[in-house]
Amino acid sequence: MALFKVSVIRPFRGPSIVIEPGMSVQVSQFQLIDPVCFNGGQSVQDAFMRVYGIDLKKAGVLNVGYLRSERIS
Repeated sequence: MALFKVSVIRPFRGPSIVIEPGMSVQVSQFQLIDPVCFNGGQSVQDAFMRVYGIDLKKAGVLNVGYLRSERIS
């Protein structure tokens, strides 16, 4: 199993959410594929919703333009 750290790299201010660089979550998955791209980013979406209460899909920022993932282990 791989553990990834997904971090915000670009700020976004929308009518319902604000994300800033430095916000990050940890995501584990069995595949060694970027979690932002794998399965529509569902694991990243769930993690941000759980930690920050932010719906990245609704804001349209669940993509590599705003998020960077790095493998921790």
